Amino acid sequence: MTTTKEAPDVARGPGGEGSPRYLPVSEHGLIGDLRSAALVGTNGTIDWYCSGRFDAPSVFASILDAEKGGSFQLAPDVPTRTKQFYFPDTNVLITRFFADDGVGEIQDFMPITDDSREADRHRLIRRVVCVRGSLPFRARVAPRFAYGTEPHVVRTDTEHGHCPVFESASCTLALTSSVPVETDGQDVWSLFKLHEGETAVFALDQVGGELAPRCCPLAEAEEEFEATVRYWRRWLSRSRYRGRWREMVHRSALTLKLLTYAPTGAIIAAPTTSLPEQVGGERNWDYRYVWIRDAAFCVYALLRLGFTDEAQAFMQYLNEHVCIACARSGPLQIMYGIDGRRELPERELTHLEGYLGSAPVRVGNSAVDQLQLDIYGALIDSIYLYDKWGEPISSAQWDTVTDLVDWVCENWDQPDEGVWETRGGRKNFLYSRLMCWVAIERAMRLAQHRGLPADMTRWGGVRDTIYRQIMQRGWSPERKAFVQHQEDSVLDASVLMMPLAKFISPTDPKWLSTLDALGDELVSDSLVYRYDPQASPDGLRGEEGTFSICSFWYVEALTRAGRPDEARLAFEKMLTYANHLGLYAEEIGRTGEQNGNFPQAFTHLSLISAAFNLDKALG
Repeated sequence: MTTTKEAPDVARGPGGEGSPRYLPVSEHGLIGDLRSAALVGTNGTIDWYCSGRFDAPSVFASILDAEKGGSFQLAPDVPTRTKQFYFPDTNVLITRFFADDGVGEIQDFMPITDDSREADRHRLIRRVVCVRGSLPFRARVAPRFAYGTEPHVVRTDTEHGHCPVFESASCTLALTSSVPVETDGQDVWSLFKLHEGETAVFALDQVGGELAPRCCPLAEAEEEFEATVRYWRRWLSRSRYRGRWREMVHRSALTLKLLTYAPTGAIIAAPTTSLPEQVGGERNWDYRYVWIRDAAFCVYALLRLGFTDEAQAFMQYLNEHVCIACARSGPLQIMYGIDGRRELPERELTHLEGYLGSAPVRVGNSAVDQLQLDIYGALIDSIYLYDKWGEPISSAQWDTVTDLVDWVCENWDQPDEGVWETRGGRKNFLYSRLMCWVAIERAMRLAQHRGLPADMTRWGGVRDTIYRQIMQRGWSPERKAFVQHQEDSVLDASVLMMPLAKFISPTDPKWLSTLDALGDELVSDSLVYRYDPQASPDGLRGEEGTFSICSFWYVEALTRAGRPDEARLAFEKMLTYANHLGLYAEEIGRTGEQNGNFPQAFTHLSLISAAFNLDKALG
């Protein structure tokens, strides 16, 4: 192994000379330690990382501003072709580089540890291996703390291997490496050459207080690699899925696990903020929080796969941070922080240009104050399923459920912002009514199954009133379909949940007519739009792509309607829109690009559900 002292060209973009300033969103993989996560591009650059916790201010954010966001570049210093894959059945990411003189790879991972003190280190390891021939490599570590707003200094820690330490007001990171590094202002760089069989290691730690910088020798990096592989394989071995799409289902499960915040059991919607739903548009949101709806559906997906520990941890999160505090005092918040905090003030980071110039970049989310009645159905359905497939709920939990249902019985018949969090005013959304029906129906079913005390007469009366209202006022004779909101004619893909929630028979003539209408108006090559913003203004400018969770709902609706061949074709087509690792963002654009925050839990949990039900139908 040899090194050189010539500084790398700092004018290069995050991927090096000749590379685009921004990779496509789909050209990334995700690594994490169940507390935070990082995006690694196919060019070897980490362009998104929030150290310590998912919602912490970013350390690397060049995906939101190539110049000001900060990044960790690592790649061969010669032209290469690249491929990226996960080490089988793990969340260890491998990026391979193919050059004229050799083949190299970077193994990116974050160790999972039960030692709380070491867990606070949030170690991120990058192992560089020359597989064949020889290759020169370059590295540049350029953190920009607090979304690029906090200045920092670089000092050398002489007590712990002379490693560089990046110090800002709110965060301190230490870089240890097996190759020499040089300081260049606020950055650290290295140029080195590896021959066949040689390895180099970089380890980035969060330090401070009792946590001092600690070297990561080659042997220790090897041990950490093997331990991380064992952890993920041991976790995945608990899966009960043995169907046709095992690789995709298991990748979705591994992704959902990566989006779990281990200290509280919270499950976030996505690990990123402000990746745009439309490039150049304003539909850019912060998804690094716990949406009650999304997390409840995640519980369903994880329970189906046999991961009861994760479901139990999320139920504990609800007990401690959501249900008890809010059941009696008013409507539930739609989202919470990963630590259960209720305040998530939204602000714009005007100094960042946004992905491909898509401003504004937002942190926090003002939708926290919206009224979304559908979350009651998702929440109580997840509790019902946990009682059925996990373990019986406690008497205290049942008391919370009854308080929630009593609130729904008193408040279901009012307009709200709806499942899509529109900012165009409250309406009487059919989906909200549907999920209020689900909340009451599942609670009644749970009470009957367990013999639990409940005001069944009152609950049953309200449940039936909601049913009749949906069937009478949510049905459009003109469209011959169930519609977005009462006494209107706008179609909405959220009604695909009607048979999935067991509100209506999947072969009911009214439902089959609705399914055909949705297929004619909102479906494009298996991809499903949520609704038409022109027909139903949502208070935001611009267009959006197809919504991937709706596409998988469509597959499941076709399956339940007795059309498994159509469902299978739609499902197989949807799989072609995943990225090279099997990951999905929130939306798919007109030419198949991934749009929105990435990867998104909602999409992956709906893939799991669709695969389960399609497998069952196909036999």
